[in-house]
Amino acid sequence: MAVGGERLAEIGAPIDRCYAIAADIEGAAEWQPALTDVEVLTRDSEGRPATVDTAFDARVRALQTRLRFAYDPPASITWEQERGDVKALRGWWRFEDLGDGRTRAIYGLAVDPGRMLGLLLRGPTEAKVRDYLLGGAIDGLKARAESS
Repeated sequence: MAVGGERLAEIGAPIDRCYAIAADIEGAAEWQPALTDVEVLTRDSEGRPATVDTAFDARVRALQTRLRFAYDPPASITWEQERGDVKALRGWWRFEDLGDGRTRAIYGLAVDPGRMLGLLLRGPTEAKVRDYLLGGAIDGLKARAESS
């Protein structure tokens, strides 16, 4: 059983601003409601977080995961779980410059919760968790990018 999907938003801010906010992994807990803790373990050659331990509230249970990040400025950021409380997790931000200081941001997750957690994610609970995780991230980025 996989949980995930994508959400998109058109944001009234330039692509570089949107990308910079999303790439500030250490500050993401300030605007992503599900994310409760971020600890950077390693950095890449440009000083960006490469390996990160995170904790997040998935509504049915608090989860921890170690993620490895890859960056392609200003078009995308991707991450994949190295280990954690779910069987597998991949995520991504993609950004498209719409011109006139506007950006289309796409946030996506693909999660295999594993058998035990998967039992908690049946029926309407799955949709609520998906909407909370995806919607909270995209809405948070939009609000942060458009606030200044």
